[in-house]
Amino acid sequence: MLAGFAADRLLGDPRRWHPVAGLGRAAGAAERVFYRDDRSSGAVFVGVCLGAGWAAGEGAARLPGVATRTVATALVTWSVLGGTTLIRVGDAMADALDSGDIDAARLLVPSLCGRDPQALDDAGIVRAALESIAENTSDATVAPLFWAAVAGVPGLILYRVVNTLDAMVGHRSERYRRFGWAAARLDDIANLAPARLTGALVAVLGGAPRRSVQAWRRDAVAHPSPNAGVVEATFAGALGVTLGGRTEYPYGVEQRPLLGDGPAPQTADLRAAVVLSRRVQMATAVGAAAAVFLVSRRSGR
Repeated sequence: MLAGFAADRLLGDPRRWHPVAGLGRAAGAAERVFYRDDRSSGAVFVGVCLGAGWAAGEGAARLPGVATRTVATALVTWSVLGGTTLIRVGDAMADALDSGDIDAARLLVPSLCGRDPQALDDAGIVRAALESIAENTSDATVAPLFWAAVAGVPGLILYRVVNTLDAMVGHRSERYRRFGWAAARLDDIANLAPARLTGALVAVLGGAPRRSVQAWRRDAVAHPSPNAGVVEATFAGALGVTLGGRTEYPYGVEQRPLLGDGPAPQTADLRAAVVLSRRVQMATAVGAAAAVFLVSRRSGR
């Protein structure tokens, strides 16, 4: 697991033949088979995808030889994590905005979130990027490592399947309002513990624990997501900024609740969010590896 985390830190996402992209294509093919405009069809679709993911994870976990399983675990971990690419895009976006190149910054928006880049000015791009870095610190690093510690390679793969399905069909567009319900609810469940672990780490490592916890307790409950609200609120508290407000997606406009106290975030706050995300990712990797080691020692494995 640590080797896979190190590969992500050094290399970022695989540039070619990314397994998550292949997962998305396979899920897209399954969607074409199972799609009906109702919840039960969406639940069947999710079940089929989870079954395939579990089979792949169990196959990797049962490969013969310790060295083979170690390499497989490292490769799966590397392919599932996305924290380094996340913070690289955040830095590149801050560089583009500081140089006055808003067009370059807009081109980077789809790499972080699903908002309409052309509807965003400089302030909107910064806010979108900071909120995405907060949420994806949990989704792209903390949650995968948490589930790797709990369930090994199958946990890693199943979490990525759940998260990918939510990104594909779990939003509130007319097409997916019913079909995507199961994917969205399962993603909420899978991220309940990791999001709160992320919030706790942000509070400890962000330099403003009281302010972070206050924003978490006061503001997170108003967010439409039970998990994104936690991590966005604690990031807002740690950085001393206000997040939330009008949010435009291709399928419509949402008025998000305000999180935190302070001014709207600037590029300096975006860079600070990148630094904080990097700290949280590192702490999670070390903590997950230590937890696995201690449990294996006690069980005699």
